[in-house]
Amino acid sequence: MIALYPGTFDPLTNGHIDIALRGAKIFDKLILAVSENPKKQTAFSLEERVAMTKEALADQKNIEVVQFNCLLIKFMKKVNADVVIRGLRAVGDFEFEFQLALMNRKMDSDFETVFLMPNKEYIFLSSSMVREVAAHYGDVSPFVPECVNRRIVERFGKPTPSC
Repeated sequence: MIALYPGTFDPLTNGHIDIALRGAKIFDKLILAVSENPKKQTAFSLEERVAMTKEALADQKNIEVVQFNCLLIKFMKKVNADVVIRGLRAVGDFEFEFQLALMNRKMDSDFETVFLMPNKEYIFLSSSMVREVAAHYGDVSPFVPECVNRRIVERFGKPTPSC
């Protein structure tokens, strides 16, 4: 079975890595699809996000990193994915993801979503939180892969110990 794990991944976090690695253990192949979302103001370009994600997951044999910019159900068919994987951190995530899954199923009755809970050390983690901390020169290295942290420091500057 092929699983599709879509997201903006701006930036990729250790929580995303956790979901991807666990999904890759369950399914024969996992396609991590980095999306272009015109509604979101991203810190990194689509190309940068794809490059960071490929570097972070380079040693994973059954994970393929791709980009997409179309409706998810159309992309799912294009790559012959059987299910979509989504990570759920909290109740708020569930409400949004549940509505999205139902909408996708309404458009295509074959659409299936598998929800994975992150490990407890990542339950609080989000890309927007990482961007916020980095924008205020905080250290995000515990929350992102090393290759992502390098690019964050290049973009936002080195963490500083005080105001």
